[in-house]
Amino acid sequence: MAVCPDRRRKGRPRAEDAPVTLEQILETAFRAFATHGYDGCSVRTLTQELGVSHNLIHQRFGSKEGLWYAAVDHAFRTQVNELTTAFDLSRSDPLDQLNQLFRHFLRYSSEHPELLGLMNIEARIDGPRLHHIYDNYVAPALAPIGWLLESLAAQGRIRPISLRSLFMLMAHGGGAPFTLVPFARRFDPADPLDPEEVDAHVVAVADILTNGLRLGD
Repeated sequence: MAVCPDRRRKGRPRAEDAPVTLEQILETAFRAFATHGYDGCSVRTLTQELGVSHNLIHQRFGSKEGLWYAAVDHAFRTQVNELTTAFDLSRSDPLDQLNQLFRHFLRYSSEHPELLGLMNIEARIDGPRLHHIYDNYVAPALAPIGWLLESLAAQGRIRPISLRSLFMLMAHGGGAPFTLVPFARRFDPADPLDPEEVDAHVVAVADILTNGLRLGD
């Protein structure tokens, strides 16, 4: 969407001209992209929701594309930091740590369903946006898990499984009730986002994955 620059003032808008913070802009934009997709997300609708001008978005991000990249970087950088702090093999047996990592990822996904929601949209199109997410966030975050899977399989502790298969089972299988809420509600009157339901689902999925991988010790 073309945006005409304000010729009366150059450069970054003053703080008093922005009624919302940068974090609020990025989080609201990310939810919009995750819900409607890149093409379906209107900057005009977004600015109306935030109560800011088109000029502010244009001056700060340059374009809708620039806003998408800024919002994605903000959201996925936070998730990677969360997973990094949860992944510490020195604390316990590697298989137990893997189970805890499953639980941590799924709980975070229940609190931030827009992350998998955006991936469900972007992962269907092989292009620069998907490459940006995968190369900068997905691959680096999952690399330690891939090494762990190879090590445990070599030790005969787990059945061999590709990182792709494991991640798809954990994220797009285990995380589905949090991103496909209306569909999940058709199965059961219990709200899939109810804290007790989330806890039960997280524990069940993590244990099923771990026990399914485990070979006799």
